[in-house]
Amino acid sequence: MTSDNNKMLMHRFTEFINTASEKLAEELIASEAVFHVPGQDKPMQGPAGYLAIIRMMRGGFPDIQWTLEEMVAEEDKVAARFTMRGTHQGTFFGFPPTTKPIVVKAMNFYRFSGGQIVEEHGQPDMLGLLTQIGAMPTA
Repeated sequence: MTSDNNKMLMHRFTEFINTASEKLAEELIASEAVFHVPGQDKPMQGPAGYLAIIRMMRGGFPDIQWTLEEMVAEEDKVAARFTMRGTHQGTFFGFPPTTKPIVVKAMNFYRFSGGQIVEEHGQPDMLGLLTQIGAMPTA
């Protein structure tokens, strides 16, 4: 796979995370894929693991949408910068809904093999997110 192909796959992946389509999950995510999630000791695995991550986010922010702002691709790796937008309408990390809007940046790193994602290191701005919903004190 070329860097250009992997960039094209990232656009499809953004469609997947915005729709939580099980069909796209199976198409884009290898069954052995690992997803390193901040705050969790063990990585999530495969399409079902990534769908669980999305369900967790949608539990707190049912209208959440990711915008792929930019990416850099080299060989089998892609670095992607996202902006997440949504409304805190459900409990998130134990914090009850506030109906506050959020705008959160994330920087994620992906590795591809055979036209599928096989690894992700996700780095969302969790401090910023928790501050926006009032779960963290402001200075």
